[in-house]
Amino acid sequence: MLRGIDSNAIIVGGYTDGEGGVCPMLAAHRNGGRTSFASFARAWDAFTGAGKRPRRASRREVRVLRTHLEMSLLEDDTRIGSDVSLTAIAKQIRAERREVEERSDAPQRPRPGDRNRTRELRRRSRWSWLRPARRYDVYQATLAAASEQISEQRVDELLSESERETTPAHR
Repeated sequence: MLRGIDSNAIIVGGYTDGEGGVCPMLAAHRNGGRTSFASFARAWDAFTGAGKRPRRASRREVRVLRTHLEMSLLEDDTRIGSDVSLTAIAKQIRAERREVEERSDAPQRPRPGDRNRTRELRRRSRWSWLRPARRYDVYQATLAAASEQISEQRVDELLSESERETTPAHR
């Protein structure tokens, strides 16, 4: 499951979210783990306060999950009576985390759907994404902020045009 949460976008409140996010158990399954504890899914959703629709797990929620998984592995190792010290286990965990970070630096598989055109369109005037909002008042506030930003861009454009017109041309 640790490999699964490192290599997948983790969600709460569902099995998948249709945007590439998966629950921790499916992430574990996709990385070779074979588990079917429905009690884990219920406990995960209860811990995260999952609503009716799936959503991405916060960094804090994933960090807590990782910590619990690592502690359970540590607990299993010490219960078995292994002669490995806590220092050695901590070094191993740090090495595994570095390995995951190195793998995450590699280019990732493209996500399904429209390709991300942010870099291509960044300099294009008045082009951007507006995030979806769950509540109308949040939508109104976001729309007002976007309108204000567009107004500021128009003022900047007008000022730069007037500066160009008033500046004498160098010959």
